[in-house]
Amino acid sequence: MECKKYTLHIDLCPNCGGKVRVPHPAKFSLDDKYIKYRIPKRTEADLALDLQKEHRVD
Repeated sequence: MECKKYTLHIDLCPNCGGKVRVPHPAKFSLDDKYIKYRIPKRTEADLALDLQKEHRVD
């Protein structure tokens, strides 16, 4: 079981022995050759739904 505590170790958590996860996102660069895999592709339908959500009055 992972305790999700912050640590500077890079392999195993010293508290629980679980896998350590990097808490920071990868740096953004326009020169990144894998950018098409990192940024989800949005369609016009997705953008239209977002606009409807913004203008909706509850």
